Amino acid sequence: MIETFQLSKVYSRQEVLSGLNLRCEAGQSIALIGPNGAGKTTLSKIILGQVIASSGRVEVNGIDINRGPDYRRELGYMPQVSRFPVRMKTHQLFKLMRRLRPDVGEGEYDTELYEELEIDGMKNKALGALSGGMRQRVSAALAFYFNPRVLILDEPTAGLDPLANEVLKAKIRKCVREQRLVITTSHILNDLEEICNHVIYLLEGKVHFAGSIDELQERTGETRLNRMVVSLIKNKPARAQYQ
Repeated sequence: MIETFQLSKVYSRQEVLSGLNLRCEAGQSIALIGPNGAGKTTLSKIILGQVIASSGRVEVNGIDINRGPDYRRELGYMPQVSRFPVRMKTHQLFKLMRRLRPDVGEGEYDTELYEELEIDGMKNKALGALSGGMRQRVSAALAFYFNPRVLILDEPTAGLDPLANEVLKAKIRKCVREQRLVITTSHILNDLEEICNHVIYLLEGKVHFAGSIDELQERTGETRLNRMVVSLIKNKPARAQYQ
């Protein structure tokens, strides 16, 4: 569903991404991990169309994303920090988003998270008055609301209470069973271990590892994701072809 070809990005002579060749398929739940400054956010923003690559290209469903913005209809995005209009009420936000997506019919909305995270209970509250955890719930519900085939989630469980955390993780697992593609960036490896079946580990803008959890387990001899990652860093195995 998403493929990158020699993707690179340079900021002020600093190469943030260097020749990334990645292939991400439907039914994969990918943990996009790496230290701060590894290029995770830049890669996500290029896919989302928020940043322009310096060279190389990205294809979504075989179509170069530079050909136009229509591919974004396939994407759902949950940022680490949501910036909503502070005076707008929650129900007004969802009403506005529906107006911005006239291509989605009334019966096509995915309201599962909206209901399970009890967004209706805060519909008349101003977004600026919501706590961080409540804003995170709204952001999660919005990311899935238009039934996207690809989801890009940035630290999605940060700030969620335990119940909401489990609801979101169950939803992600369901999306994978439905053959959607989910890409999650997080430093909470325990959460990633529960929802991901593949790993992309970026280091200094390059692919240090890309493959399935099973492949990583076999390579490192470890059974827990956090220990796999530590072993990966220490041993610096050769890069895997992601496909």
